[in-house]
This record gives sequence, structure tokens and C-alpha cells, in this order.
Amino acid sequence: MSSFKRKAAAKHTHLPTGTRFSPASPSTTITSTGIPSLDDILGGGLPLSCSLLVLAPDPHSAYGELVQKYFIAQGLACGQRVCVVDDDAEEFVSECMWMSGLSAPPTPDSEEAQETTSDADGAAVKIAWRYEQMKQFQTTVSSSNQLTDEFCRTFDLTCKLSPDVLKRKTDSADLGFVTVSGTAKPMFSVINEIAMILEESSGQPIRICIPAMGSPQWGDLETQDLLRFLHQLRSMLRRHPHACAAMALPAFMSSDGWGGPGWTEKLSWLVDASITLAAFTADPSLSALFPSHHGLLNIHTLPSPHTILSPSDRFSILRGISSNSSSAGGGENNLAFKCMRKRLVFETLHLDVEGGVGERRTTPATNAVTSETVGAHTGPSAEPEIGKSAAASLQIQFEETQKGAALIPLDVAVTETKPAKAKKRVAFQSDRPDLYDF
Repeated sequence: MSSFKRKAAAKHTHLPTGTRFSPASPSTTITSTGIPSLDDILGGGLPLSCSLLVLAPDPHSAYGELVQKYFIAQGLACGQRVCVVDDDAEEFVSECMWMSGLSAPPTPDSEEAQETTSDADGAAVKIAWRYEQMKQFQTTVSSSNQLTDEFCRTFDLTCKLSPDVLKRKTDSADLGFVTVSGTAKPMFSVINEIAMILEESSGQPIRICIPAMGSPQWGDLETQDLLRFLHQLRSMLRRHPHACAAMALPAFMSSDGWGGPGWTEKLSWLVDASITLAAFTADPSLSALFPSHHGLLNIHTLPSPHTILSPSDRFSILRGISSNSSSAGGGENNLAFKCMRKRLVFETLHLDVEGGVGERRTTPATNAVTSETVGAHTGPSAEPEIGKSAAASLQIQFEETQKGAALIPLDVAVTETKPAKAKKRVAFQSDRPDLYDF
């Protein structure tokens, strides 16, 4: 009897909506943050059972809250359950961005249109044949062009979540709110509420969003209270592998000035992913140096469930460590972010053209005078042009000993004279007349 057995087709595991397998391991399920470039930095997306902490130390910007709104909008768009922890949670959700429309693809904004036009013009330029097959230079990953993509939808910052969608999600229990104030120990009550919500969930993906953790509505907190809360939340997410969390700290708690030396490192050890969005609004010199960006992205830690090496090191294109990136694993890229009219983008940090955006790129006119040929001042003391003759006009100015001393111009004719050729002289020695020297 033959021992040959026909190889049956592998059974495909049905994944919940809005999720996919991690490129690093099929045992890890990831979900999108709503920002394709941030998903690339995290290694494809935020893994379930993991937490993301966003620090924004600049008090004049709200980029941390903007990332949380993307996180909420993506969960509502793909049909996942979302729980927002805040006293003004309903108002915060109503300010979230939404999709521009389901019938037509999203129209690019003015900045994107300019980039597309410049790329098209550059493609028409004839270059050497050996460079035609090379990829075009890109600073970020391409976003999804299909609104039906359940993993990462395309959101428009100019569109807001409609009240009808908000009411429908709230009535269907896909959107829930947890209040913070009203108890003596807000940290303890919030962690208990989250535990009850996770216990009652049926295994479908659920997103926990805390847009302003540690704000004044949380009461008078100490560093130990916040660290203990993060530790309990991470332990809770490990017990419920279908849940994930995204949090943002207020500006005054996002630096070492509040928690002491090493505060950022302590927070990074208690979460799975931690990033800092350092905006340029506090430093005008950086804004002038990088006019195309709004801030820097600092990575403190990245998620690595079920593995020692983070998937971001192997699959992230923007970081540039993997062999699939354009740098071929040469070194990690510096990352920055910019908020355009319709979207938030994370991209590689690069310098603008030499001389700035106002540098002259056209050939100057023939009658233009460059700074190399013109002195620092022009006026009566300017030298006249030298003609074809050998004569030169000189002007001598004496030190002014009295007020109103006049300049004494002297015209001296200078002629080129060739030095006369010296005559040869011969010297004889008296004692030896047969020897002579020139």
C-alpha cells in the first residue's frame, strides 16, 4: 500500500474585520492606526494585545490628539468596537476626521497635486538609459487608494464624523465612553471599567483610546500612579489578545521635566510602542531649516510580540534598516512628520534644495553683475573700466584730517615697459688666463 497522501489545501483562518496577519509571524494579528506611514514604522500595524503611547511635549500643538483621532476613526470605519476614556469623550469623537465619500476616490489636495505634477514633468526629462529602471525618490509610503480597504481607510481632515454615524455607532454599542472624574481614585476606577469591558467582549477586536491620560481631570497624580496604571493595562491586554490600546499624554507630562531624569525611558518600558512627536513650533530656527516638515519623530520602543526582534526592523521602509528599503540596510533614517490640509504624513527627514526654497534656479541675464565683480559699495570711488590701451586711471584718497576733506583724483598713465636684456660680461682670472666666467 502506498504511503503517498494528497496534500490538502491549507485552511484559511478567518480574521476579524480590519485585521491581518503580521508579516513577521502568522501567530500575530495586527490592526491599523489609520495612518499608513505610522503602520509602516510599527512594522505593518499595531499588534493586538499591545499598546501605543504618543508623547507630544509641545504645548502649542495637538499632534498627539490627532493620532488618537485617526485611531478612533479607523476603528469605527472598519466596524471594530471602540472605547474612549475621557470626560468629554463624545465631543472628542465628534471632532474625528472621516472619509471624503464612498462613490468617488479621494481628490488630492494642492500639495499632493504639485508633487504629482512635478513627478510627471520629471518623468518626461530624458536621462541616461542606465537610470531609467531606477525607482523614483520617495519620502513616505503610498496610502491606500481604495476606500473599500478594510485594513486602513483613507481619511480626509477636511471631513468630520457625521452625527448620524456617531449616533448609529453609539446605539449599536460599537462606541462606548468611560468617564474619569467623579471618584476619589480615577486611576483605580478607570482600570476596573476597562477590565469589565474586556471581560464582556465576545472576542471581536476592541480598541481602548485614552486621548489625554494624566490631564487635570484625572486629579492630582504622581509618577508612581501613572506607571502602575500602564503596568496594569499592559497585563490586562496580554490576557485579552483581541484588544489593543492607544494613549497620549498631555504636554507637561511628556518630558523629563515632570517625571524626573529617565522619565521617557520608564514610560517606554511599560508600553509596547512609544514615540515622541517633537514639533518645531517651539523653535523657529528649526522651522526655517526644515520648512517642509512640522516636527521630528523620535522612536523609543517598538512592538515585538511573540518575537525578540521587532518586525519594524525587518519590514519598515521608512526606517531604512531592512534590506527591502532604498538604503539597503545601510542605517536608520531620520523621520519627521507634516500635517497637510487633508492628512498627516510621516516621512524621512531630508534637506531642501541648497540655498532654500527661494534660491534662484534660472540663468542670470547677460547684463547682470555678480557680487564677485562688484565691490561692497559703488559711487564716486568706483574704478572705471580699463580700455584696450595700456593706460590706467588711478584714484588716491588721503586720510581725512579735517571735515569735508576733498578727494584728489590723479590720472597717471601707466605704460608697459619690457625690461632691457642684460649684456653678458666675461671675467678672466689673472693667474689662470685660460679660465673665464660669465
